[in-house]
Amino acid sequence: MSVLVVGISHNSAPVSMLEAASVDAEGLQKLVTDVAHAEHVTEAAVIATCNRLEIYTEVERFHGSVEELSRKIIERAGESVDTMLPHLYVHYDDGAVSHLFQVAAGLDSMAVGEGQILGQTRAALQLGQELGTVGPALNSLFQQALRVGKRTRAETDIDRAAPSLVTASLVRAERAVGPIAGKRVVIVGAGAMAGLATATVARAGAGEIVIVNRTEERAARLAQEYGGRAAALPTLAAEIAAADVVVTCAGARGVLVTSPMVADRAERPVALIDLALPHDIDPAVAELAGVALVDLATLAEELHESEAGQEVAAVRDIVTQEVAAFVSARKQASVTPTVVALRSMATSVVDAEMARLDGRLPELDAATRAEILHAVRRVADKLLHEPTVRVKELANETGAVSYAAALAELFALDPEAVTAVTRPDVPEGPK
Repeated sequence: MSVLVVGISHNSAPVSMLEAASVDAEGLQKLVTDVAHAEHVTEAAVIATCNRLEIYTEVERFHGSVEELSRKIIERAGESVDTMLPHLYVHYDDGAVSHLFQVAAGLDSMAVGEGQILGQTRAALQLGQELGTVGPALNSLFQQALRVGKRTRAETDIDRAAPSLVTASLVRAERAVGPIAGKRVVIVGAGAMAGLATATVARAGAGEIVIVNRTEERAARLAQEYGGRAAALPTLAAEIAAADVVVTCAGARGVLVTSPMVADRAERPVALIDLALPHDIDPAVAELAGVALVDLATLAEELHESEAGQEVAAVRDIVTQEVAAFVSARKQASVTPTVVALRSMATSVVDAEMARLDGRLPELDAATRAEILHAVRRVADKLLHEPTVRVKELANETGAVSYAAALAELFALDPEAVTAVTRPDVPEGPK
């Protein structure tokens, strides 16, 4: 069994293609379930954000699985294989471990070091656990990735040195309309990204915050938390007309902000920030006088040059250490079933010989029998000690699996005895 990742992100594809491949909550559940039922796949989880869609699996076969997972992403996007395949990437086994750890640490984010990806990684694990598609392999991998993400933020200042998408977009918006302090800001959406945007503009001293959402109750909750005002979606045009800054992160199917809606505003500069996939704002609004449009495509170009050098280097060092430790532990764990089966066989041999001794020397007193049993067990332990220690040491070298296989072959271990050694139950995921 091996971990396989097939994905698409801002690093590999244009925003338009990411938009086509994006999934909503219902679509995400269906995708996870479909992947889990694919041939050769035994476990599945999906990380879906505004700038990435990554399928993580535990698979029995590499090549057939790569084709199947790639097809599922391509079908979602409705693109041709020739068009989209060059934009997909594949990570396998140790490479998959390294990739997920980098993702959780924020090294692979559009805004390097941003903390939101950690929650999105946790959400992917929790959804897989709820759907029953995550088993021991992915659970262990994702749990460790979350620990790596927390460690990088505890031991470095990467989350403060590198901007979030929201922060970077607001900095760009301020070039057009001036400081956010005192401005009227309209937030469209009420999810996690909208919450982050609301908190950010509130800290910046926005004069008025208006939350617009299809579900007014959710809008009201978010608005109340930050001293803002909730508004119904049908009033969006009127709210935009009086706004200085509009931040959209609804990700609705279909454009929410059109050129006529923006053209009806009062004649003063306005910054429109589109952080949604699919996009919420018609790109044509950028052609209107006095309108500054900030979207994921423009942010990607700007943030690419904003890596905080020293902090990023420190995070990379941590990730490298953690990957090496995880891979080493996993390789050593891979030989554990063989070691356990070998010791079980030795125990069976000792028990059989003691039963034979009992038959030949029925008059043997209990104290003597106990001493003989102890001696025989010590002999067996000493004979097995070196092979079991060495096979664990050699597990980290190339050909680790063959060492375990050789041990099983040399001692004629029953294959069913080896496979019967199961791992502990999957621990409950993080709360």
